[in-house]
Amino acid sequence: MQPAIELKRKILTPGPTLGVMISSNLSMELVEVAIASGLDYLIVDAEHMGHSPERIAEACRIGRLTNFPVLLRPARTDTESIGMAMDLGPCGLLLPMIESVTQLAQVQAGIYMPPRGKRRPGGPSNRWVQTYSYETFKSEVEDHVIIVPQIESPNGIENAAEIAAHPIVTALGVGPFDLSAGLGLCYEPHHPRFRAALASIRAASERAEKPLWMIGDAEALIKDGYSFVCIGEPTAMLQAHLTMAVGKLRTQGQGLRRALDHESNRIH
Repeated sequence: MQPAIELKRKILTPGPTLGVMISSNLSMELVEVAIASGLDYLIVDAEHMGHSPERIAEACRIGRLTNFPVLLRPARTDTESIGMAMDLGPCGLLLPMIESVTQLAQVQAGIYMPPRGKRRPGGPSNRWVQTYSYETFKSEVEDHVIIVPQIESPNGIENAAEIAAHPIVTALGVGPFDLSAGLGLCYEPHHPRFRAALASIRAASERAEKPLWMIGDAEALIKDGYSFVCIGEPTAMLQAHLTMAVGKLRTQGQGLRRALDHESNRIH
């Protein structure tokens, strides 16, 4: 699974590894735009949006064919749901609301075939391999799949070190909005308790020698020492950019109108 291998290499190499999370309007053109922009990965968010399995599988297919890492955030992390998510063909999973290694045991059962797990491979994901032997699935898919559990609650913070150290975990993740809500600070990113929570999660990832994934203001995150970064959701980014551009143009237009009015008054 070359995209996963390459993404793992990048997140372990100094310098920012940048991606986006597509929640709204999952289109194949948007996947192409993400690839063409020079991003390092994208995540399809199926936790909050009901994208069709066919649409998700198509996004994963484009990633497979272009060696571009496409990860999936499933809605649930039980063994059956993880197996179904893997069947769609992502090269990794962003796991929402992980609070204990018990949940990771269920995830492991969903991503690994027997005897290590309970997965029964099927669907578009079979295109990753040339033969359907156990050894092929293990060496070409299972050994490289990227697993990023998100810490999003006080229980998750308490168990972050154990979660980060779990052998299936590639990087530890943070869900900043839900984490702040769980701390009763929705949304106060500069509150001391929230900053202390982030420091605790970061310490857990460092002790486990695992990268730390974070979503938010990319420039601020990189300045704060994060390197595995999701820069945002494309639709929200488009809205923010358009809002800024429209405001700038309206301000320029108003300035021009005042200058013309002033000139007209001066002449008359």
